[in-house]
Amino acid sequence: MAGSNESVNAFISLNFIKVELDGGNIAKLIVAILTTLLSVYVNCIMLYALKSKRVFKESPRYILFAHMLFNDSVHLILSTLMYVLALAFLRLAKAVCSLIMLLSTATFLNAPLNLAVMSLERYVAIRFPLRHAEIATPKRTFIAICFIWLFGSANVLTDIIFAAVMDPTFIYMQMHCSREQIFIKPWQVDVYNGCNVFYFVSVTVVIVFTYISIMITARSVSSNKDSAKKAHRTVLLHLVQLGLCLTSFIYGSIERALYLMTGNDVALFKLLRYLNFLIVLILPRCLSPLIYGLRDDAVRPLFKHYFCCGHTKTKH
Repeated sequence: MAGSNESVNAFISLNFIKVELDGGNIAKLIVAILTTLLSVYVNCIMLYALKSKRVFKESPRYILFAHMLFNDSVHLILSTLMYVLALAFLRLAKAVCSLIMLLSTATFLNAPLNLAVMSLERYVAIRFPLRHAEIATPKRTFIAICFIWLFGSANVLTDIIFAAVMDPTFIYMQMHCSREQIFIKPWQVDVYNGCNVFYFVSVTVVIVFTYISIMITARSVSSNKDSAKKAHRTVLLHLVQLGLCLTSFIYGSIERALYLMTGNDVALFKLLRYLNFLIVLILPRCLSPLIYGLRDDAVRPLFKHYFCCGHTKTKH
């Protein structure tokens, strides 16, 4: 038990090494912020494009895609905000930090869960084409999104409530904003990691199942093969996106490994931690919606139209 406490405390301390804001660190911070802002800007354009046509608002597939864009944008903003707070060595009231952590953790877990629901929607469209409109309705899609948020926030919300009950001064105390700071018992770390593994394994099983089912359908059904093959490629893309989500999942483990590898070389650790943050945590969230949106024949022309401020022609 003592060893678990030491490991938690060690990880918390390595997350909050004070950094001097010299020219190099300011430049790295600007790159991280601009990358996030550019990605959020692109996502907002895609969201605006999805709102421009009624068919997108009524299609479960595009409702889920819009939710993915919104979810990833929120996660990018909060991840960058937490990075800035850690870099500036700022403390926040635990109540404020808990709200940030609730949204950050929920949006982190929402991404793979949303991919699972998107894959299931494609599975229904191909395996039950005549009942697709009946099964996958906009109302049921929004209910599925509510369940995504429920499952995504359940664990962190439990930790916050547990901390508030065990520590009456929880709301007023100042803290560095980190997920680990909410843990007050060593077993919470194990539960947190266990839940993450369970979510990602479950999502992987769902996506692989839908991928294989659609692939079998594409080979066995003589009619509508083009639609089946397109759905097959879409679910394969969901597997790629899940892989991008998994890179975020191993972010903390990579950071721990970097801390152990660099030893007392704090400067090297700071550099590697920044690259880990940018490449493993930020870039995958930037690429995932962009790849999915630009390969869609219906979304791509509208995106180009609005991205170029309406200077390109689009079919109506």
